[in-house]
Amino acid sequence: MDRRTTPFSGRIAHSSLQGEVQADGYTDGTPARVVWPLADLNRSPGGARDRQVLWGDRMCVIDRRDGHAYVRADKDGYCGWISESALGPDHPVTHRVTSLFSQIYPEPRVQARETLTLPFGAQVQVLSVGGKFVETPQGFVPLAHLRPHGDHDADPVAVAARFLGVPYLWGCNSASGLDCSGLAQGAMLACGIACPGDSDLQAAAGAEVAEDALAPGDLVFWKGHVAIVSDVDEIIHATAAYMSVVREPLHKAVSRIMAQGGGPVTHRRRLR
Repeated sequence: MDRRTTPFSGRIAHSSLQGEVQADGYTDGTPARVVWPLADLNRSPGGARDRQVLWGDRMCVIDRRDGHAYVRADKDGYCGWISESALGPDHPVTHRVTSLFSQIYPEPRVQARETLTLPFGAQVQVLSVGGKFVETPQGFVPLAHLRPHGDHDADPVAVAARFLGVPYLWGCNSASGLDCSGLAQGAMLACGIACPGDSDLQAAAGAEVAEDALAPGDLVFWKGHVAIVSDVDEIIHATAAYMSVVREPLHKAVSRIMAQGGGPVTHRRRLR
């Protein structure tokens, strides 16, 4: 079983795994929401980062140990350990952040000093709308930075293009830094398209596409890497080759990655 998608802490397992894994106990889990702008999802308590989760992401808490919680993310089923202080009670969410960053203000005016910065994809609960701001339980957020849940972006390529120039950062999921699979997932989820968290998991999603049938929004994979097809012979990807999110001719990327020992294209997938 893949530890990233198997809700088993090594001690406590989700009740769906009864009969499949030997555990000290089984639980249906407790729902919670992420209350940090960004929080690392780690492979062990306080250990190496696998991915990041965002403000408002809903988690199923399965186990707790020494100030850390073992969780499964509702949005993609990814499992791991997170600081307990990054979690708060479950609550409704109504909107998501669609700008690269937004802010929470103590009052509805731009001259106020912001109290918190929220990343693209963060989810908030809007209590009321007044002019250019909405009120949330934590303060006021610019209305222009939000879209209601269910009001999805139409084009994952256009979403990915917003991140051009953002620095590459392995295992990360925001405009402060993100990696290839973080960019692909963020672009797809913004358009209401289900997408796993890591490139090898993404390469098993959707349907395989012939090389001559590639279209904008499709994904191209190498071992350990994914890019979004953005045009004829063009991709957008977050790559350590440039330590940034860039546009690049697909044929150039294929040649460069092969020359660097990364091997050939392994999959071409369509998630929509």
